[in-house]
Amino acid sequence: MNIVVCVKIAPDPEDLEIGSDGSVSTAHAEWSIGGFDLPALEAGVRLAEMHGGKVIALSAGPSPINQSKIKKDILSRGADELVLVVDETLQDASTAETARVLAAAIRKLEDVQLAFFGEGSADLYFQQTGAQVGERLGWLCLNAVQDVRLIEHGMLEIQRTLDVEMQVLDVPLPAALSVTSDICEPRLASMRAILQASRKPVIEWSLADIGIENLAASVEILAVQAPPRTARKGVVLGGSVEEAVRSLLNNLKKEGVL
Repeated sequence: MNIVVCVKIAPDPEDLEIGSDGSVSTAHAEWSIGGFDLPALEAGVRLAEMHGGKVIALSAGPSPINQSKIKKDILSRGADELVLVVDETLQDASTAETARVLAAAIRKLEDVQLAFFGEGSADLYFQQTGAQVGERLGWLCLNAVQDVRLIEHGMLEIQRTLDVEMQVLDVPLPAALSVTSDICEPRLASMRAILQASRKPVIEWSLADIGIENLAASVEILAVQAPPRTARKGVVLGGSVEEAVRSLLNNLKKEGVL
């Protein structure tokens, strides 16, 4: 059984530059795999190590995702191969178009029965792509997955985190699962794994390779603006703790916060 783990490669939030008009620039940002996707990758690798199979990391985006450092980072964490769908029109693609691309790429791969996703992307965190990919493939799709176990051929035991309880389900394959960040602790790549990563296969596809020709016409441009900067009021509350708390509550009420 082949397991696909979809990972979002995005600009590092620490490197974002905010313009005077509130615009957000990623021109000088370093790109890396999103932190929400690392537990998903680890979950897929652990499942393959226990029951056999191959782990294929899959990502779609503009040309910055095709960097040797990024590829080595993904492959050194246990993936057996990496597939990249590279096109500049994916820079600002909506979750619907991203899901369309990922689903087409998964169909092109062979013998895939399980797809893992992080709980959300590192940039916009919409938490929609995994479910949309599952729907496009016609697979069972679940989110908030905290544990996955293969209990028999073609059947998984899933634990999901709900508001006040843990839900346990037996679900058939194929399935698309969006996992929580606490499903497992991502491994740190050893020196041996880093050296082996350079020998693992990396496949690069264009949109035409996966049968998509008209993405540019339907891409939704997402304009991200930073919130306006507001000067601090600089109010200092004196007196005893009780007096300071009363003053704080009164100020918050005057400001309409409470």
